[in-house]
Amino acid sequence: MSEIFGDNFLGIDWGASYIGIAFSDAETRMAFAVCALKNDGALFDRLGEQFRMREIGTAVIGIPSHVNRREATYEGERFGDALKKRFPSVVVVYQDEMFTTKMAEANLREHGIRNISRFDDQEAARIILQEWLGKQ
Repeated sequence: MSEIFGDNFLGIDWGASYIGIAFSDAETRMAFAVCALKNDGALFDRLGEQFRMREIGTAVIGIPSHVNRREATYEGERFGDALKKRFPSVVVVYQDEMFTTKMAEANLREHGIRNISRFDDQEAARIILQEWLGKQ
């Protein structure tokens, strides 16, 4: 039997080195940047902790959305497939992530954040999640 976590949402900005994480509860539907997790062998354990702690029911993964896409599979989709296998009770959906890193950097600069590269993954995850929530 698969573990049921909850009704809340986790935004994910997949990266080869770090995974940006954002959160929204089902009631307010406002996304908040949380952290960046190291993309290593313990990633799924740390994600499981996030799912349990934050009662996640849906994971929103950012992927590039190219109009002329044919048979390409993006790393974010491969990650989503692995996530579905590891956590079958979590619904995995995808959101276009085009330009989210640039938007994240601009947002952080606008708010006077220094060392932008420390925060851009989680801010990109927040943008991905908020855009998806806005479409629902």
